[in-house]
Amino acid sequence: MTAGDDRSGSLLGAVCASTLILSATPTAAQTIVTSAAPMSTSVTVYRDMGRGEGRMNLGWLNGYALISEKRRISLPAGESVVRFEGVADGMIAVSAVVSGLPGGVEEKNRDATLLSPASLLDGSLGNRVHIRRTNPATGKVSEADAVIRSGADGAVVLQTAEGVEALKCSGLPESIVYDAVPEGLSAKPTFSVHTNTPRATEAEVTLTYLATGFDWSAAYVARLAEDGKTLDLSAWLTVANGNGADYPGAQLLAVAGRPNQQSDFRALGAKPESPSLNLRCWPMDGTSTHPGWGPPPPAPPGSPVMYEMALSAPAPMLARMDKAGNVVAQQEDLGDLKLYRVPLPVDVVPNGQKQVRLLDKASVPFNIVYGIEITPFSSFNPAPLNRFVRLNNILNKGLGLPLPSGSVVVMQRRGGEELLLADSSLADKAVGEKVELAAGQSDQVRIGQELTVNTAKERRIRLTVTNAMTRFAPVEVSLETGGWVLSSSSAKLAAKGANKLWSVTVPANGAVHLDYSLRNPHCVLTPPATLLAGGSRPARRR
Repeated sequence: MTAGDDRSGSLLGAVCASTLILSATPTAAQTIVTSAAPMSTSVTVYRDMGRGEGRMNLGWLNGYALISEKRRISLPAGESVVRFEGVADGMIAVSAVVSGLPGGVEEKNRDATLLSPASLLDGSLGNRVHIRRTNPATGKVSEADAVIRSGADGAVVLQTAEGVEALKCSGLPESIVYDAVPEGLSAKPTFSVHTNTPRATEAEVTLTYLATGFDWSAAYVARLAEDGKTLDLSAWLTVANGNGADYPGAQLLAVAGRPNQQSDFRALGAKPESPSLNLRCWPMDGTSTHPGWGPPPPAPPGSPVMYEMALSAPAPMLARMDKAGNVVAQQEDLGDLKLYRVPLPVDVVPNGQKQVRLLDKASVPFNIVYGIEITPFSSFNPAPLNRFVRLNNILNKGLGLPLPSGSVVVMQRRGGEELLLADSSLADKAVGEKVELAAGQSDQVRIGQELTVNTAKERRIRLTVTNAMTRFAPVEVSLETGGWVLSSSSAKLAAKGANKLWSVTVPANGAVHLDYSLRNPHCVLTPPATLLAGGSRPARRR
């Protein structure tokens, strides 16, 4: 081999070494792609099944929503991190599904650190900032470079050209000026995914997830006609958003019924706690003097300010309107559940609520029933009976609609005015079920109870119902037996669950009575002593 060959071999070795070094060099940092807001959004709200009937607590919304967002993003070739800004505060990150990415999803993250005074300070720890202060001698405002040496937990310590000092110790206005926002901080709740795109492209991506902090309910108004025979029943569907997320022009839906839910959505969707920033001069006393020093406890949460969600577009021609021109939600079937769709886009604003008409039925026949549930434990003087408005939820009786639970206001028309009779609630009612609306109490129809016999073995009770009206009164009394057995009754009693039901019509200015007896099944009467076979008597118990 010649000297030239040796040099050639050395050069080849150098090239190979260079190749090895290059292959060991780390790849470039991943590109960050930010989607600031969705193009369109669908918000489907599910009720809080734990709160019962009636109105929502706007300061404690424990329902949830299924949110589907369509976003258009520009993806570079290779690895990148796609950040979806503006997701709901109560996003349940484990439920998130992203579709439409050409390279799929390699990793998902819920970015918990939001931009705040405390996180901005902590994120700038050890970095150069500017301190703006007022000279106590001249009153002149000046700026100087400083380095943050302690975070937001307690006093803020700065290092300047003059030395190390605490912020807010001069007694005059002082503030920190930042050149930039630290990396990783976002002003909006953000969800990010890692992806690897084969080639640069524009993609329409769908982000779907569950989020807490929503709820909805129905609000009914029943207006009784003066003839006492028909009523007008209207209802509004009220949807509340307790999140800070804004969904302009969203498709809004609400689901009625009881879907199966086994996970603790509130725990999964818990909002990350933001650190508090409490600037104060330190030390101004010895730490041993006040061992309990620390930030004050947070104020109790109050009800959020609720704003009306504005319509984002005129109602389309296909949207059903009531006689007053209000848009009516469209009812659809969702398996065994009921789905109510708002037929036009709406702006679901942060900490806001939206109302749309749910139903509007006129001249629905009804009956008035007086009722009460009583126990046979003590005597009592005549007391008012409860008054109920009873409807048949069938089509030929003017209804025939699923009625979701909610609050009910019962009004009585009298002399051109509407007077409030009752403010109550309604449970979910299916088509064909009887609907009862509580309408207050009646001093004209009363019931009293007298225990004529009250022993450990037997109780005998007399009920008296009086009617001071000039018309008859249909009365239903539910008798709770308390585990005792009905032994006799002066009227036929029907079964109502574990209770007995006494149905009677009390004539005008009249009264009716019910006499019945109960026996204790755990107290057996002792049979008379009889001679046993062989002439012996039963032994006495000691």
